[in-house]
Amino acid sequence: MLHYAVIFLVIALIAAVLGFSGIAGAASNIAWILFVVFLILAAISFFRKRA
Repeated sequence: MLHYAVIFLVIALIAAVLGFSGIAGAASNIAWILFVVFLILAAISFFRKRA
């Protein structure tokens, strides 16, 4: 999941440099959502192993 977030972040950065603001915005939103989901799943996994 974190891998996909990084890929979408790179796509957003490249699109922003090339001037595609719509694609850059969408890709950065997807990257942010994937990163948040990764953090939530990592926290759940961490706390389940400790219990």
